[in-house]
Amino acid sequence: MKQNVFSGALVACVASAGMSAPAAAEPAAQLTSINGMAADGAAGALQSRGFTMISGSTNSMGYTYNYWWKPQDKTCVRTETSNGQVLTIADASSSDCHQGNGNAAAAVGVVAGAVLLGALLSHKSHHHDDDKHFANAQEEANYERGFTDGLHNAAYHNYQRSNAYSSGYAAGVDQRTANLGHHYDRGGYAPVTQFKDLQGARAAGGTEELGRRGFRQVDNFTSGDARYGIYWQPATRQCLQVIVANGRLEDIRDIQQHPKCR
Repeated sequence: MKQNVFSGALVACVASAGMSAPAAAEPAAQLTSINGMAADGAAGALQSRGFTMISGSTNSMGYTYNYWWKPQDKTCVRTETSNGQVLTIADASSSDCHQGNGNAAAAVGVVAGAVLLGALLSHKSHHHDDDKHFANAQEEANYERGFTDGLHNAAYHNYQRSNAYSSGYAAGVDQRTANLGHHYDRGGYAPVTQFKDLQGARAAGGTEELGRRGFRQVDNFTSGDARYGIYWQPATRQCLQVIVANGRLEDIRDIQQHPKCR
């Protein structure tokens, strides 16, 4: 009984701390000139205003999210970058900038107890579909558990039948896929010919480079505005599907098997 009383008091204390935290400033509205800048230029502009980059990650679609912290007024902002250009800048929570005092970090403490008090979340606000952490502490904790399981390739274990866990798990799998984007899905000492560096290349130059690397086209077809090509590398037995759209190699991946890859 004493343990239950202590746990209840702990939960109430942490929840109260999360609710009583001062409202986060919203400096992103004053930084809209960053939008459209080249990534290097935007980084310089933010640094000149007192921001320091805390962390960054790239998702499986190629979008990079960097989190910037300004200690003078304790504000955190997030930039979204694609193809070397900043698309958006938005406000983020202090926990996203590893400060550990935001509501999201407190949410995990509410559910997990003293061991995780002040712990940093492994997921960030951009991993959520709406770019925001859950306001509900239990949902945020379920999402965090799902994200961690998906990120580390643990078995899907949604014992609470939580939609938040399910969403977190999917986001974790997506981030794991992005983190392993360099990997060629082969093990041991199997030979491999590199191709991932050609994604996004201009179509003519990219397909010519595939030829120089030993790939030959064995099939092609069109779907909508996209053209699909199947490329085979006999020496390494790699079978690629290449999607050409807007004049570039928009997607290139090893599909491993195709009737004409032989």
